[in-house]
Amino acid sequence: MGAGEARYRILPGQAERSRRLQRYGRCSPGEAGRCWYAPLPVRVPVNTLLQVYRSTRRDTVTAGSTRPEPALLSLGRWLAMVSLDSLFSPASIAVIGASANPSKIGYVLVDNIISSGYAGSLYPVNPREKEILGRNCYAELGEIPGSVETAVLSVPAGAILPAVEACGKKGVSNLVVITAGFKEVGMEGLALERQLTATVRGHGMRMVGPNCLGIMDTHTPINATFARNFPLRGHIAFISQSGALCVAILDWSLRKGIGFSRFISLGNKADLNEADFIADAANDPNTRVIACYLEDVAHGSAFLRAAQEASRTTPVVILKSGTSMAGAHAASSHTGALAGSDVAYEVAFRQTGVLRAHTMTELFDLAAAFATQPIPRGKRVAIVTNSGGPGIITTDQVEHRGLHMARFQRETIAGLRAALPAAANFFNPVDVIGDADHDRYRQALDQVLADEGVDAAIVLMSPTAVIRSEAVAQVVIDAARRHPDKPMVACFMGGEAVEAGSNLLFQNGIPCYPFPDPTVGALAGLNRYRELREEVAAAVPWEIERVNEAAVWQLFSSVKRDNRVVLLGPEAAQVAEIYGIPAAPSLLATTVHEAEAMAGRLGYPVVMKVASPNILHKTDVGGVKLGLASPEEVRKAFADIIEGVQHHMPTAQVHGVEVQKLMPKGIELIVGMTRDVHFGPLIAFGLGGIYVNLIKDVSFRLAHGISRAAIQAMIDETKAQTLLRGFRGAPPADVQAVMELIARVARLVRDFPEISELDVNPVFAYPRGVCALDIKITIS
Repeated sequence: MGAGEARYRILPGQAERSRRLQRYGRCSPGEAGRCWYAPLPVRVPVNTLLQVYRSTRRDTVTAGSTRPEPALLSLGRWLAMVSLDSLFSPASIAVIGASANPSKIGYVLVDNIISSGYAGSLYPVNPREKEILGRNCYAELGEIPGSVETAVLSVPAGAILPAVEACGKKGVSNLVVITAGFKEVGMEGLALERQLTATVRGHGMRMVGPNCLGIMDTHTPINATFARNFPLRGHIAFISQSGALCVAILDWSLRKGIGFSRFISLGNKADLNEADFIADAANDPNTRVIACYLEDVAHGSAFLRAAQEASRTTPVVILKSGTSMAGAHAASSHTGALAGSDVAYEVAFRQTGVLRAHTMTELFDLAAAFATQPIPRGKRVAIVTNSGGPGIITTDQVEHRGLHMARFQRETIAGLRAALPAAANFFNPVDVIGDADHDRYRQALDQVLADEGVDAAIVLMSPTAVIRSEAVAQVVIDAARRHPDKPMVACFMGGEAVEAGSNLLFQNGIPCYPFPDPTVGALAGLNRYRELREEVAAAVPWEIERVNEAAVWQLFSSVKRDNRVVLLGPEAAQVAEIYGIPAAPSLLATTVHEAEAMAGRLGYPVVMKVASPNILHKTDVGGVKLGLASPEEVRKAFADIIEGVQHHMPTAQVHGVEVQKLMPKGIELIVGMTRDVHFGPLIAFGLGGIYVNLIKDVSFRLAHGISRAAIQAMIDETKAQTLLRGFRGAPPADVQAVMELIARVARLVRDFPEISELDVNPVFAYPRGVCALDIKITIS
């Protein structure tokens, strides 16, 4: 179940209760008896939540499980899902496994909580100690006189279950399990982790970990980790699947002067996962950007909902590792082969408004920009530099990154002429030339930032003998304060000579980079987020009218009873017809006489194809015959197909020969689907035919929530759109019919999760309409 989310069932006579959940949960209304996911607000008064909870019978609020009969939620568990405030700012915290030995993690945890300035009640728990770091130590959790809101556990894996049970009995709300030795060590550890998770959920608690570094919040403040340092206070929430990465980034950030709001080590994600923390960070007033390092996602649907909701207000930047093709599964369809292991993540990030970083450097370059700078109104960038070469390089980068060089107004150019030497360049990029001091930068920036045609600015500086980097940095800081609505980033090129100025900029909320590439990349990221946010906000799912789903169920059941997973051509064509997908008329012949009769019924010319679930590429085995114009040709083709298959694939299961009406030639396209293990059905579109795997001119989108704009973008991203518009005098194709075909395929694979792969290849696009020639459907 995702972050801040409950699943409830609307029962007959509960219209009022349904409306109340819709109001507070921002969910869609539904039919009686149907389950719906309802994202719950994070910042809602507890009394309001209690009122909503009590207005629904206990048998109507259920956990977001995929099982047919999900378990009932307790009130405590239901409220715990809504906010993680008590985790990051607990009134009281216990360290179970605390130690008086400075070399032990239990000691470091207590020391870090105290050193961070945590103001709540702290209770070390260890039966062998009376006092640790000046705090009374308790033999067991039950001896603590007050309540405990959060417990940090650092005990051996074998002792974890009794400790967690004690937390449940004590009424602890949150657990941070530092202890390792769970699923990361093998099957025995996995079994223990499942027991741990069941115990945690049985008591209505939330858990970070196990096998994690811990959590930090600089604004509480609290450092419930065993890291060496505590970050500077700032506005970046960092969520990491690697504890070691947290430690390294923390050390680096202190040297650079970059501040964080939160540090979260996910560990094994047995309970709370990235979706929970993204959702909560988006509602944290101290967080301006959410930066993540992820190796995978725990629950794809929960992640999609949390990321999309968060990105409406808070930028989410993710570095996703494990992107090589070695992680791709073997697929039997064209679409499955084209969709590598990383494609689904790329598409999921785009459709939810998430920015993707491809390196650690880029992740924190972007995070630093989002944490300190406003989102630009547009793409127009001004550059101020004291060196021509770097100015030209930066200009090239601006264009390459999809930004635009701002064109100055006449008044701006006149002001620059009056303020700068005659040798300076008054157009964009503005070159204040090599003998410039900080005052010349001030004059140039005042003119540039006042121009209404400028959306953002880049300040470049090369260290010369006549300039002080700290003085230029102060000019940039002052200019940013005078123009708070325009993002500004700096590039101070050099080493020791510019270090003081660079550090001063970071300390005052101006990102400073050593080279033009990351500098422009940071601005491009700010602009890309604006575009993605607008794109996601405008996306309205394309709804297709209801179809006869029962008929498809019956057909699939028949295929399963036949012990098959691949539909025959005529069966797939029948599914297409039910879903309004135009397809060439197709019949299955088991004898040569049936083939001849069917050809006459369809009308000549016809196409004949072998009908076998074992043969993917029919042409390779002589299993396709085209343009058959007479009964004689049909009879000969039938015999040739059967003989060819027996020669090339004698063990193939052959159900007969498909006889299909020969359709006029059109633009060959492919529309396909492969089901991603995390995010569900992934729709593909591109140029089709026999060269689809060679050309690989394909774009992808998630089927869930696919919109008209997303489908149009799919088409525009491929070379197919050039042909569809009309190429070299050819008439334009019916793009609307192509778009509707994609939407109907998306609806089909959403309705039937058992469809594991689907290919419509080729589908011919005509000036009016489309027609699918070959449809392959594989069911699980």
